[in-house]
Amino acid sequence: MTTQAKKVVKIKPLEGYTAMSDADIVQRGTAAQTGLTGNSNFQNLPVDLAVLKTDIESLSALIAESLDGSKKVIAQKNKQREAVIKMLLLLGRFVEVHCNGDMAIFTSSGFVPASTAKVPPAPLPLPVIRSVDHGVISGEIVVQVEAIPKAVHYEIRYGAQVNGAAPGSWTSKVVTKVKPPVGFQGLTPGTVYAFQVRALGKVGYTDWTDSATCMCTWFESFDHRGLRPPVFCTA
Repeated sequence: MTTQAKKVVKIKPLEGYTAMSDADIVQRGTAAQTGLTGNSNFQNLPVDLAVLKTDIESLSALIAESLDGSKKVIAQKNKQREAVIKMLLLLGRFVEVHCNGDMAIFTSSGFVPASTAKVPPAPLPLPVIRSVDHGVISGEIVVQVEAIPKAVHYEIRYGAQVNGAAPGSWTSKVVTKVKPPVGFQGLTPGTVYAFQVRALGKVGYTDWTDSATCMCTWFESFDHRGLRPPVFCTA
């Protein structure tokens, strides 16, 4: 009878150093240097802790000196900050591998474990209709919608307005991309159309946008300047 080896759950260090303040880098570095010094759980470290300690002290001093706004000192401070971050990244990977999934051993290193909780997907923001305009043929209107990251698709609906009232019925068109602008053909010249859009994300649809309106016009050709006749649209 064979037994399956227990899977070791990796514990990753909390990083994101680029977004941290200088003071936080000093605090994180000091905690790691203190936690790893003399720690029997972590031998043959990839970074000399004495060098790390010296570099952290230098960074701390440069932070104080840079408060007067000296560009030269700020450049030195930023360079020193990157050196400390590089060492923390190396040590963090080492601790991740050699703690063997043991949280107590991991935290003894001075590193902070990253959260393993999955962040639930957030609702998408409301789409934005940038413009409604006429296409290159009579009876065509094109709608420009601002793309939304992580949108699965967009549903654009339109309906005829009568005396400024909201459409009594809508016709929908589903598209996965909004670049280039989405065209709608076969519309009736002289009719004002209202357009709305909503986007689908992982947690469902957004609300519909407010209406953007455009009067569909008819034209046979471009004028003597090579331009289309004037159009009347609002978004």
